[in-house]
Amino acid sequence: MKIEILADADSVAQEAAAIIAADARAAVAQRGRFIMAVSGGHTPWVMLRDLAAGEVPWANVHLAQVDERVAPAGDPDRNLTHLHESLLDRAPLPPEQLYAMPVESTDLEAAAKQYAAVLAKIAGSPPVLDLIHLGMGPDGHTASLVPGDPVLEVTDADVAVAGPYQGRRRLTLTYPVLNRARRVLWLITGADKAGMLVRLLEGDPSIPAGRVNQERALVLADRAAAGKSE
Repeated sequence: MKIEILADADSVAQEAAAIIAADARAAVAQRGRFIMAVSGGHTPWVMLRDLAAGEVPWANVHLAQVDERVAPAGDPDRNLTHLHESLLDRAPLPPEQLYAMPVESTDLEAAAKQYAAVLAKIAGSPPVLDLIHLGMGPDGHTASLVPGDPVLEVTDADVAVAGPYQGRRRLTLTYPVLNRARRVLWLITGADKAGMLVRLLEGDPSIPAGRVNQERALVLADRAAAGKSE
């Protein structure tokens, strides 16, 4: 796992956007398409706004979600709401190439299988995404892979239903699909992540983030988050 330490959260977002744009251009040149999945969070929304202004072959970009809260359409808790505001309203990504997790379904288990089938259709079987963006919480969670949740042990599905966390159930990508990605791009900002960042870099399997494959991973951290790991 490689790490780059930048001055602040805005610098992390800017560098992440540049990396994604370069990966997108390379993937489209080599394979004709670029398939990525993004997580939620303030810094990622800044990243997506920067990406919208970049040199990206949008016609060949396919955008999936890493996780999503079970909430109504347009709810501010939904990552999709912020995806629209940060990216879709600013960049010419074909709307049909954004794949929203179907969290409004009355059958979440069926919804998880449906989304896994979507990933297989766009990224092969089993699906291999070009880039997956992840963040990490102060408790060491990533995606909606939260300490103690049975979803951590899912090995036979690429998408699963996670239990309630911060008041919401969620759909989430699971370790199998995360660990097949051509690149995992971590954005980690804030002093409250410093202790967990050390454990992530050590590959500590006792935290959910520490169980993600490190071979093709890059961490972009700000100085506050890296305070105990420089």
